[in-house]
Amino acid sequence: MGIGTIRNGPASSMTTTITKRAIGNLAATLALVVTGLTPSGAAAWGGFGHRTTGDIALANVKPETRAAIDRLMRYEKDLGTPECALKTLQDATVWADCVRRTRWRWGYTAAWHYRTTPICEDYQPWRNCSGGNCVTAQIERSQRLLADESLPGPIRLEALAFMVHFVGDIHMPLHSGDKDDRGGNDRTAAYGDVPNMNLHWIWDGALAERAITSTQRPIARRYSDAERGELGGGEPADWGRESWQTARDFVYATAFDTDPCATDLPDETVLSQEDIVAAVPIAQKRIRQAGIRMAAMLDQAFEPGALPEPERRRR
Repeated sequence: MGIGTIRNGPASSMTTTITKRAIGNLAATLALVVTGLTPSGAAAWGGFGHRTTGDIALANVKPETRAAIDRLMRYEKDLGTPECALKTLQDATVWADCVRRTRWRWGYTAAWHYRTTPICEDYQPWRNCSGGNCVTAQIERSQRLLADESLPGPIRLEALAFMVHFVGDIHMPLHSGDKDDRGGNDRTAAYGDVPNMNLHWIWDGALAERAITSTQRPIARRYSDAERGELGGGEPADWGRESWQTARDFVYATAFDTDPCATDLPDETVLSQEDIVAAVPIAQKRIRQAGIRMAAMLDQAFEPGALPEPERRRR
């Protein structure tokens, strides 16, 4: 059968449908490649987003802190993770996601990357954090280990890597708020014309990438005192609350065009171009905040002396 017969015969519509489906699947695959995501799991902000938070932090730490970070990096080989580079602060921001692929050794850290509260319930920063197994507690724990000059260098380097990664994680809205869908992982979503993604992947990668690359000024730069004052401050529990509220008031409300607590949500949705444009400044702010707050935590950890003892909390 000739090509002309296929084009003009009954198979034409089937061929067109198959072609469109193939193009759609290819677009989705390319989107995942570009944003550093895979269907098997994703890191908050994706690799590009995490590394950008490290770039921001490095541009805003004290010179003494930068030198102290460089000294700790000399212990990289002692960690025994040659498959996961740890030569720079940027490497450190993605190291925790890299090592947990080795599940027999690092699988126990999986719960450290998030601490979600259902968006339709009151936010409780220490709920579902038994034994400190949540991102809120692990940020604080890691900073204390990093600041303890009596500990061996490899332990402090590991703590640094966990801390900077988790500071990024807690600023991603869907690591703090969800609606019984594993932080949006169970909600199929299209990113504009790109199908076959989910709400979590979109905020991890495609949206973070657009937020980072569409700023008028470079997002990774030295920020003024006024800017650092506006973007910084608070504690990990506060940052988690901000993300949870963003998930409730914007992420789900915009993605489904409804009050997410007033009704059940469908399993599928589409983020329109208008939705994406509205989300960009929110993602930009969260990434900036993560970098500035990371810088402050690093400066504090490398100051001489022990960190002040935290107040006792009611769990």
